[in-house]
Amino acid sequence: MATNENDKLAVLIDADNAQASVVHELLEEVSRYGTASVKRAYGDWTTTGLTRWKNELHSMAIQPIQQFAYTRGKNATDSALIIDAMDLLHTGDLNGFCLVSSDSDFTRLATRLREAGLKVYGFGERKTPEPFVAACDKFIYTDILKPSKKASGKSSPKAPALKPQLVKAIEAVAQDDGWAYLGGVGSMLVKNSPAFDPRNYGHKKLGELIKKQSYLRTKEVSASGSRGSETMVSLK
Repeated sequence: MATNENDKLAVLIDADNAQASVVHELLEEVSRYGTASVKRAYGDWTTTGLTRWKNELHSMAIQPIQQFAYTRGKNATDSALIIDAMDLLHTGDLNGFCLVSSDSDFTRLATRLREAGLKVYGFGERKTPEPFVAACDKFIYTDILKPSKKASGKSSPKAPALKPQLVKAIEAVAQDDGWAYLGGVGSMLVKNSPAFDPRNYGHKKLGELIKKQSYLRTKEVSASGSRGSETMVSLK
């Protein structure tokens, strides 16, 4: 999907349902899509359960938002985050939101923000329910942000499931001769599946992943208006 490093983003973290251990890598990932103009983490900071998050807040300039758990079984943190998001939507000069949580309660929020024309990037664990993943423009599984920690085979995407995704995306954007620009293929992949990311399959770049697929072929062509080149891909 198209990104703009000048986009102003609000990073809203549900500390009850997010891992503090990847916050450094998470903010580095956010910088690929724009500038984190707002950084807030929500939770009951009087409890010991958020100790690891407390150690990260100041070093990463994340503003802690206190929300007491008034009633057992009810997640007041979710409500506080949603209210702030809507306030920022109407009063903030923002281009998008980064919602950091593995909680499906934010599905409607993601949908509402996109209805308003803003980009929504989701960050969460593999257990994140599919409706929340699908509600985002792009969803990044946080385990891929730490290369040394590989996802378990049980929850990782399977290689057989990759082929139908790639074939569908290539066919959707291919020219009459069957060749498609790699950038267009990448955009279509994310549009069809917001959680698609070559890092889920052990590759940093889409081009690297494409070249490993025996049923695909690639070629380099001169980029229009520049001295560089672009990669094109087609089915064999």
